[in-house]
Amino acid sequence: MAIVTLEDLSSRLDAAARVWLQEALAEAARAARAPRYPTSQGTVPVWEARFASAGRHCGIEHTDSVRTHLLQAARADGTTLTRLYRQGTAAERRAVLLSLHHLAPDPADGIPLVEDALRTNDTRLVAAAVGPYATLHLPPHSWRHALLKCLFTGVPVGTADGLAHRARGDTELARMLTDYAAERTAAGRPVPADLHRVLALTSNMEES
Repeated sequence: MAIVTLEDLSSRLDAAARVWLQEALAEAARAARAPRYPTSQGTVPVWEARFASAGRHCGIEHTDSVRTHLLQAARADGTTLTRLYRQGTAAERRAVLLSLHHLAPDPADGIPLVEDALRTNDTRLVAAAVGPYATLHLPPHSWRHALLKCLFTGVPVGTADGLAHRARGDTELARMLTDYAAERTAAGRPVPADLHRVLALTSNMEES
């Protein structure tokens, strides 16, 4: 899910896709320069339509990067990001989450999107939600539960940006992890290996 630079992205696209992307970015840039008015019901800005159709034109493997660059070109604000997230498919929601670090919306707008993703069991959304934006802005209690969500859904905890920094010395996280491990053991279920890795960090132990 790494977002590549625009230059790198263009080099990976075929000629038709590059032309499509250039046109889409130009439309997004025009929208960024235009006065911001509420979007009329049923009316979709041209660049937002491009945002939705990016996979068909540029390939699924490049969609996250294409959509992130469109959001940057449009200088999408919190209202726009929220609308695209709420109305979008899972893939579109993932792209919004991945773009948060690049766009740095006010936490009042961005954190509710992260928290919504963490309430799902969609591993793609959970993984996208625990990126750099969450590291910077997610409150400690919510961040601890985000790690538990990763363990519960099977998302590798290494996906969580800033894991070592935020987990180290966190005694409350250690308690939550210990309780979770005990619950798994009592139910006859295996304890995820990643849990022990995080528990070691909370005890100020170096990773092996």
